[in-house]
Amino acid sequence: MGKNVEEMTPEEMRRYSRHLLLPEVGLDGQAALRSASVLLIGAGGLGSPVALYLAAAGVGRIGLVDFDVVDESNLQRQPLHHTSDVGRSKLQSAREKIRSLNPHVECVCFEERLTAANGLEIISGFDLVIDGTDNFPTRYLVNDACVLSGKPNVYGSVYRFEGQMTVFDARKGPCYRCLYPEAPPPGLVPSCSEAGVLGVLPGVIGLLQATEAVKLILGRGRSMIGRLLLYDALGMEFREIRVRKAPDCPICGEHATRRELIEEVAVCGVAGEEDGPSDVLEPLQLKQLMDSGAVQHLIDVREPYEYTLCRIHGSVLIPQGEVLSRLSEIPRTGQVVILCRSGIRSRHVIERLKAEGYGNLYNLSGGILAWGREVDPTIEPY
Repeated sequence: MGKNVEEMTPEEMRRYSRHLLLPEVGLDGQAALRSASVLLIGAGGLGSPVALYLAAAGVGRIGLVDFDVVDESNLQRQPLHHTSDVGRSKLQSAREKIRSLNPHVECVCFEERLTAANGLEIISGFDLVIDGTDNFPTRYLVNDACVLSGKPNVYGSVYRFEGQMTVFDARKGPCYRCLYPEAPPPGLVPSCSEAGVLGVLPGVIGLLQATEAVKLILGRGRSMIGRLLLYDALGMEFREIRVRKAPDCPICGEHATRRELIEEVAVCGVAGEEDGPSDVLEPLQLKQLMDSGAVQHLIDVREPYEYTLCRIHGSVLIPQGEVLSRLSEIPRTGQVVILCRSGIRSRHVIERLKAEGYGNLYNLSGGILAWGREVDPTIEPY
């Protein structure tokens, strides 16, 4: 789709004038951008700068995949959405901002979760894919779909004060599975909602992703294929490491065995509200047990600043990182309930305590957020 050089309007000539002055872009490059189609998985922290800058650059067709709604906590790092958008569909909000920024851009929305059933169909309609997801199962799914469909995958991720960015293209170099063959164990890596993230960090990584996408469309510059960029915001340092294709990669290796999309088991942030094999208590169950005196030991493994925001009366603060050094404070008799923000860190702590011989542990399902929803409405979500 899109217009050729001769069809570019005077308004477009004015809009993209700074591009047209660049010999590496010019009229032909701008026409290439206008004819390009880019699929963005996720309209959140990474997706915000990517969507805005690709639209501003004149990418003719931008696809968006997201099924979430705008939450107030998103506004700190997702400038694609405004205060007035809280409660709205992220895709409705994103489409509105893109159209307002550049009416020449076609915005195609997929308000659904990317799955093994629809992944190849959605991705096949675009030239390249930008991964703006925040969980491991979807990252592996995006990777595999890109490998199977022969699409470049512009990857980015953020965690607290650190970010990563590269381009995966199995036709020319490694894929995501070459770098990370398997997802980490459940609970090992907390999501941004558990660990936090510096608000400007997704902006930095997202802009780098947008830059690589434009370069790929133009066919200019040195690609990030085979090079992983690491960014440390606190130290304001960039490092680069080489990533090589893994001969034994199951999806792109010499003897690849995967020929179709397979859903990964939900881990880390995706299963945040679900509990693992440990015994669990729903908030109302815990309330009844506390009222009856059956539960006397309540250990909160969040960070001190979280504890000051809200707490369950009678709980004792032992941050996750201090648990093993403070075992003497955790009773080995009686029922001991472990809680955190949403049930992820507490589950991980329970697994570590079981390895130390504890057997009387219970996880508060959904953490203090669920407690606030179901038992104590004075607790504000954060």
